[in-house]
Amino acid sequence: MSQPAAGPLPNFAPPAEPSLSMGLIGNCAFSALVDAHARIVWCCMPRFDGDPVFNALLQPNGADQASAFAIEIEGLSSSRQWYEPNTAILRTELFDMDGNGIEITDFAPRFTSHFRSFRPMMLVRRVRPIKGSPRIRVVLDLSFDWGRKKPVVTRGSNHVRYVDDELTLRLNTDAPISHILSRQPFLLSREHNFLLGSDETLQDGISDTARLFEQETVSYWRRWSQRLAIPLEWQDAVIRAAITLKLSQYEDTGAIVAAMTTSIPEAPNSGRTWDYRFCWLRDAFFVVRALNSLSEVATMEEYLRWLGNVVVSERGGHIQPLYGIGLERDLPESILAHMPGYRGMGPVRIGNQAQEHFQHDVYGNIVLGAAQAFHDQRLLHRPGLAEFTRLEKVGEQAVLVYGQPDAGMWELRSRARIHTSSALMCWAACDRLAKIAMALNLPERQSFWQSHALRMHEEILRRSWSEERQAFAESFGGRELDASVLLMAEVGFIDACDPRFVATVEAMEKTLCDGPYMRRYEAADDFGKPETAFNICTFWRIDALARIGREQEAREIFETMLAARNHLGLLSEDTHPVSGEMWGNFPQTYSMVGIINAAVRLSVPWDSRI
Repeated sequence: MSQPAAGPLPNFAPPAEPSLSMGLIGNCAFSALVDAHARIVWCCMPRFDGDPVFNALLQPNGADQASAFAIEIEGLSSSRQWYEPNTAILRTELFDMDGNGIEITDFAPRFTSHFRSFRPMMLVRRVRPIKGSPRIRVVLDLSFDWGRKKPVVTRGSNHVRYVDDELTLRLNTDAPISHILSRQPFLLSREHNFLLGSDETLQDGISDTARLFEQETVSYWRRWSQRLAIPLEWQDAVIRAAITLKLSQYEDTGAIVAAMTTSIPEAPNSGRTWDYRFCWLRDAFFVVRALNSLSEVATMEEYLRWLGNVVVSERGGHIQPLYGIGLERDLPESILAHMPGYRGMGPVRIGNQAQEHFQHDVYGNIVLGAAQAFHDQRLLHRPGLAEFTRLEKVGEQAVLVYGQPDAGMWELRSRARIHTSSALMCWAACDRLAKIAMALNLPERQSFWQSHALRMHEEILRRSWSEERQAFAESFGGRELDASVLLMAEVGFIDACDPRFVATVEAMEKTLCDGPYMRRYEAADDFGKPETAFNICTFWRIDALARIGREQEAREIFETMLAARNHLGLLSEDTHPVSGEMWGNFPQTYSMVGIINAAVRLSVPWDSRI
């Protein structure tokens, strides 16, 4: 008996190799990264530092442990991806070789409901045909325990449950359940919706819920963006950076993560892989400051709630440079040997050893992060004497550790020095405490902190200056250069036109710069000399150039950095100076901060054009 002829094999392209050409969606409770073909390749649940239920970003194509959520079109020919303007709603169009097309909308719901913030742990994916008769395939692979466990799958009439001991997720959908479970291709003749989140029954219909959540989320982000005080130039870049920074705040506690990923190497095959899904007090200060410059102060208020808990819990003693987003102190670093890593470039690390470091700049970053709140009358919860008294305990630690060796802001693991940047931030703590005391009409405390600031100021200028290099060096009595010294002007320590600061900028350009890009430091570290440029350092250079009167050069370098972003306007931690490729964890808050700061610094004023 003859066998029936086999039908044509589905022509679905293999998944794209991992890259940082991704978009970020989220709602300040969790987030996900979506690649250029609308494949969700990274998503940690139930919060930023959780287990990645989608981990394909750190797995090679075809690996058994890889997990992702794809909506694919047969015969993929081209794609286009963009954010709905002024929102965190991501749209992707996919077209096949015959011109048939689909549009996929991805977001995490966020809006106000019943007078409170509604931000459920839910991914919403909406797919609709936009041309012809496209055929699609839904591939949903979930995993738990960093890819080591597959869930038990059960089905209902309009949902699929993915069951694990620690977390159970439910997919509510109006697409055919059989096609999803079998990965069977089918013609897309109407809109379908996929809502993946907590194991809860929807109160309303699937399509109605998805449509309502999209409308409300679009409305929320447009209102949020509308209130930003943006510069005249580069508005799209600034708004996208601001939304990205906002998405990096874990609103339940107020913590701000440095990035959404772990273990994206700083350079190819460098071994420089770190877990950035925690709250560094240094990075968070820069995020708060950048958003404050756009008159978005709510993020600062939420962060100060988290920061206040850190300060109180340490009872005036040593403060770590980073904590977990739930205030966790212990973040032990370990390597996941079973995961190959981004493009096979491991190791994959979870946790971060920097929690053990002594980084003395942390005290200045705390005071700097809180300082504006004592002067800003717009705030709903403006701090007063009690908060100042707690902050003074931080200042006392800054005085205590000032001038002592530490790991520095770059978290060097094998050497300790008296880093100029750490001493600078101890000065900043005392300087800002004096200003806060003046605002609170506390002359005795103002005088106390001013005296410490003046003493530190004189010593830093004297001991960090290198006659040999004609520049401020990275450590007291040292000769090596470090980009962090450029913060001297940014925090008000020195006039940018001071000949010593100008000479320092010029010396760094000769030593640390590869064309427009700037590396962190010139000395070799535990892994050798850095290969890639650290984006925030390039932005510090832009700021310094603008301050010393070289504004046209600053604008040219800024345009180069804007061109280095991915197609959605996002930046990672590092840029390769030769290939221009992005490396390092993604999206990096430090880098997005730089976009805002540079635009605010360089933009022509509004009244010059209108």
